[in-house]
Amino acid sequence: MKHFGYLDKEERKQIFAHEPVEFTKNSDKELVSYALGATLYMPGTRSRISNDVLSGKFLSGGHEGLTSMVICLEDSISDGEVGDAELNLVLQLQEIKRAVDSGLFRFQDVPLLFIRIRSEEQLHKLAENLGTALELVSGFVFPKFNIEKGESYLRALTEINQAYSQSLYAMPILETPEVIYKETRISTLVEMKELLDRYKDLILNVRMGATDFSGLFGIRRDRDTTIYNIGVISDCITDIINIFGRENEYVISGPVWEYFGKQRIMKPRIRQTPFEVINDGIKLRDAMISRNDDALIYEIVLDRSNGIIGKTIIHPSHIKAVNSLHVVSLEEYMDASAIIESAGSFNGVIKSGFSNKMNEIKPHYNWAKKIILKSKLYGVFHEQQSFLDLLTARSETKLFI
Repeated sequence: MKHFGYLDKEERKQIFAHEPVEFTKNSDKELVSYALGATLYMPGTRSRISNDVLSGKFLSGGHEGLTSMVICLEDSISDGEVGDAELNLVLQLQEIKRAVDSGLFRFQDVPLLFIRIRSEEQLHKLAENLGTALELVSGFVFPKFNIEKGESYLRALTEINQAYSQSLYAMPILETPEVIYKETRISTLVEMKELLDRYKDLILNVRMGATDFSGLFGIRRDRDTTIYNIGVISDCITDIINIFGRENEYVISGPVWEYFGKQRIMKPRIRQTPFEVINDGIKLRDAMISRNDDALIYEIVLDRSNGIIGKTIIHPSHIKAVNSLHVVSLEEYMDASAIIESAGSFNGVIKSGFSNKMNEIKPHYNWAKKIILKSKLYGVFHEQQSFLDLLTARSETKLFI
């Protein structure tokens, strides 16, 4: 896979000073952990999973460059649908595997595939039933992650990796009461951190269940509100970042954006001026505002400012917004490169190549490492390019419908 792989050669040359690299589930773990970007959830009952992949829908603008997806066997389906969903998932992935084995579809074009499960027993059952199609799976998502259940999940995944000679990853979701409730939060997070540290090679990233957190308080944010405007959730996110985000130890993924319809109350959050200089810019801005995508963009900016990488989404119209806002600016790239290059021989302060800031080697080093990793996966913009140029690329077929 490759972010923005739906762009042709000329478009990539025009937009990127450094193009994104290709990656698969077998790439270096650190690279893969940053690679997910917009991760689309879909229910395990969906009958077109294999068709969506094999038709090239994910490679073209049809899904705007999706590179990671989660097939959900938990909250997105009812208890009575579990058996049918398990069977459907197995059949869908086996169909993709047959196409790969026969040379009809390239393995490197298969999105990063994850399965969200309900129990340890289901994990073992799926690993056995998938057969060789297990090779397509990048890992498993563990919902309602707590100390007892988490230990069981991670031990089971270790056993499966050994038994089937795989390198499957875990993505725990922190969404239980003891994480959000103030009186138990810090001790729980510290204990969870100690657990993940024991299985660190398995942990691809740490995810947050903002919807479950909100539900405990009878809260549901509206279309005009970012998750950071919900005080009790923002407070919890801060502590999760504090415990798991130190020294770039774990990649933390952004909470789901759950809206894709129209209707709004608040004023738009995006200015008109930047859109006036691009083709169809005003039309694009109007379409984004009508769908409340400006609130989504604002939340992604806040995610990014808090060191969060990637985001869970439930609609393909969000993919471009999430991934385009992860592309590194030329200024960020040059500053980060200078910091990394200087770190081995100098640990003071250097002037930015853009002559607008001072780069301090020691305090900015972890930031610089993160920027360089993101630059490999999402690319680096030319100086005059921005995420708006990616939002308008190939836009005539999707954005203005």
